[in-house]
Amino acid sequence: MKFQEITFTDTNAKRLYKDYIGRVKHAVKDLSKENQHETLLEINSHIYEAFSLSNTNEVESLLDIFDKLGRPEIFLKELVSEKKLEEATKTFNPVKIIKALLLNITNGISYIIFLILYLSLFSFVFLIFAKIFDPENVGFFYRNNDIFVLGKISSSSINYRQYEQLGNLFIPIMAVSAFILFVIITFLLKLSKRLKNK
Repeated sequence: MKFQEITFTDTNAKRLYKDYIGRVKHAVKDLSKENQHETLLEINSHIYEAFSLSNTNEVESLLDIFDKLGRPEIFLKELVSEKKLEEATKTFNPVKIIKALLLNITNGISYIIFLILYLSLFSFVFLIFAKIFDPENVGFFYRNNDIFVLGKISSSSINYRQYEQLGNLFIPIMAVSAFILFVIITFLLKLSKRLKNK
């Protein structure tokens, strides 16, 4: 469906309407074109329905309608963050997901937990690069009742390098682990969104 502006006879009403629609467009600019269009149509529909039921002059009607709807910057904030998260989980793009989670951080503790989980994925990436630059001291070091380290060991008088368990497999195992964890967290995020919407 194509967006069509509502026509007014009063030029002040036209200006008010165009200003409000402009603020709506600005509030949803971070969404995909499809979601922007859908949101704009929905709000325009509310304005049109309320305007057609009104029996006062155009300017007063619009002011009442805009007062009831509220400021787009405020009432659209939660909708935009929810839609942005929905878009991000469809793409599996980690940057988009983290941005969407940052937008949703005020919407509940679960989003904070998911943000922390996604950020923890970067520890795997860090370990991969650390292994490349310091292969002797980075790895998975394990000896029963003595040492358990996934990361970097500091140089000390005790040589723990002999307890490195993964050797050359460290980088591929960290990469696969990060990918699997990323997919699991993303699916859990999608599931939590579905459960929240029910």
